[in-house]
Amino acid sequence: MSGPGGQAGLPPLRGVALAITSVALAFGTFMQVLDGTIANVSLPTISGNLGVSSDSGTWIITSFAVANGVTVPLTGWLMQRFGVVRTFVASVILFTLTSLLCGIAWSLPSLIAFRILQGAVSGPMIPGSQALLIMIFPPHKRGVALSIWSMTTLIAPVAGPVLGGYISDNYHWGWIFLINVPVGLTAAFISWRSLKDRDTPTRKLPIDTVGLGLLAFWVFSLQTMLDLGKDRDWFHNGLITALAIFAAIGFIAWLIWEFTDEHPAVDLSLFRNRNFALGVLATSLGYALFFANNLLLPLWLQEQMGYTATWAGFVAAPSGLVAVALTPIVGRLRIDPRYLATIAFLLYGVSFEMRAHYTPDSTFWIFMLPLLPQGAAMSMFFVPLFGISLDGIPPEKVPSASGISNFARITAGGFAASLVTTIWDRREALHQSRMVELANPYSPAYQHASAQMQASGMTETQVAGSLLHQVTGQAYMLSAIEIFWGSAVLAVAMIAVVWLTRRPAPTDHVVAAD
Repeated sequence: MSGPGGQAGLPPLRGVALAITSVALAFGTFMQVLDGTIANVSLPTISGNLGVSSDSGTWIITSFAVANGVTVPLTGWLMQRFGVVRTFVASVILFTLTSLLCGIAWSLPSLIAFRILQGAVSGPMIPGSQALLIMIFPPHKRGVALSIWSMTTLIAPVAGPVLGGYISDNYHWGWIFLINVPVGLTAAFISWRSLKDRDTPTRKLPIDTVGLGLLAFWVFSLQTMLDLGKDRDWFHNGLITALAIFAAIGFIAWLIWEFTDEHPAVDLSLFRNRNFALGVLATSLGYALFFANNLLLPLWLQEQMGYTATWAGFVAAPSGLVAVALTPIVGRLRIDPRYLATIAFLLYGVSFEMRAHYTPDSTFWIFMLPLLPQGAAMSMFFVPLFGISLDGIPPEKVPSASGISNFARITAGGFAASLVTTIWDRREALHQSRMVELANPYSPAYQHASAQMQASGMTETQVAGSLLHQVTGQAYMLSAIEIFWGSAVLAVAMIAVVWLTRRPAPTDHVVAAD
């Protein structure tokens, strides 16, 4: 969102005060982005410790993402009503408190409840930290402020998988949340002490409580349906059917309300702008593919390939390192953003297609290599697409447009996480049923393998168990490969959406792209 001006008459910070405050604000962004990724590799550990399946544990990821997405449209109102500094500091303190609650959660329902709260209160952290960084730097050094902000949003996804994996393998999983407590308290204290006299002017504004309520109602109904459906036989179950109806009715009622309300929480009229509508579509679907595949890979590595959480994190880390290295270079390019977005989607497609060639005996380096083009894609994905989305948007509507774009992107990621785990399990069951037809005592292949195993000292029962384990592993691998292929096709297809937009005019708008 656009950077606001601070209290009139106060010069930008300088020297040590500027450095310390910048680090504190950067940590606000870092914690929020970190908590969106740190649980990915820890999911099997958390699920096992709480006595639930990894499918049920997916709620830990999706509940945070969806709650965060739903509250994003409220951020602009909060900042205007209470001031950017107060809103940001309050958000950091509440995020720290909910992180503590997540770390001491005693069951899956309690952890999900605390993750919903954590996601809900974290909405203002990223746009708030960005706006305040711009505020405290002199105008001619705002590029430095944005570089600090951008680097923290890219370093966090690198640190998340590695840190989450290491903690899960060596300590209690709760520490992936508890590490936020000292960092959050320090960031909130420094930010308030340095910036309390620089808060932005406040004013009373109407708030669209009905619109926000309807938004939360249909989004959480749809997310719950997606998370529970795979375990309850979808529309053969009464609860799933009811949730689907609630989501549909809530969505229609929300559309009607937002189009007719004088002060809508989400200004849907912005979608009349072709670039905004297509830019949001491309950003949301591209991020959904990225988010879903980043969840699937560590799950598969740990559950079927024997990787520890730490090593699954190491597989993902180089992707972020490439993004960190290339982002400053890409940021200096002055070319049509559509070309950069096209290259990003091509690189995503290449990354997913390379993953479709994984085999059961693939090495660490083979697993890691396809994530390098993904890192390059990350460096040129967000900013060009946000630039396309904001083309032609009046300056006074830029914060609202940015909020809508981020809401759509974040919720799309949450929906995609549920869908990809459902598809993975469903396709695995299909492949396993077909392979088991051949893996029976009357099959020559089964008899040959059984004879070899029994010759090595295994009993018939051990042979049957070993072969079933291999069949299950192969079925999950085939299912994952199908998802990778499908993701590659969809990523390349998104290029057509990019070129349906018109070339955006140069802009000075700054948006929260992560």
